[in-house]
Amino acid sequence: MTEENRFIDRYKTGNTPWAHQHPDFNLMDVIQQKNIKPCKAFEPGCGLGVESVWLAQHGFEVTAMDVSELALEKARKLAGSSAERIHWLAMDIMKDEPLIEEYGFIFDRGFFHTFDTFEERNIVAKKLASSLKKDGLWLSLMGNKDGVPVRTGPPLLTATDIVLAVDPFFEIISLQVSVFGNEEANPHKIWRCLMKKRQ
Repeated sequence: MTEENRFIDRYKTGNTPWAHQHPDFNLMDVIQQKNIKPCKAFEPGCGLGVESVWLAQHGFEVTAMDVSELALEKARKLAGSSAERIHWLAMDIMKDEPLIEEYGFIFDRGFFHTFDTFEERNIVAKKLASSLKKDGLWLSLMGNKDGVPVRTGPPLLTATDIVLAVDPFFEIISLQVSVFGNEEANPHKIWRCLMKKRQ
């Protein structure tokens, strides 16, 4: 089963453990701490669009992308009146090209870590870099492979996995240990990685 079909099928069955109701605190923290001003923003793998809605409500001009049309349909409904402020885009980043030098900020929550191989992650990093303007930022939340292995949960990456894939295209500003902001009692350990496009 392809990555695309795997996510489409899981939205059909409702098997979406990553779904959450409130914006992830990691996004809000970074926006505030780094004083990231409203700009054109891109969220690949937006799922139900919770963070895209938050960004739009805080002045960002958001393109919310997912491979699953069903996810986008659900996201539009959940967004309510805010849905009209967001550009919803069905796209497979491995097959399609994002817009070139369009965005000032990219946010992904559990998108980058779904790509299993270095080669795939390298391609995705290159494509995301190409969609950013000069000095554009990318904040990625990724499963953290350090520590005790878990049997269930998000895909896991080491710090080395991240650096090797993104380094040709991004300068890493910060790589911090955090947890996913969601409704779980014991949220999974993650990497919170903020990067700037290389010139």
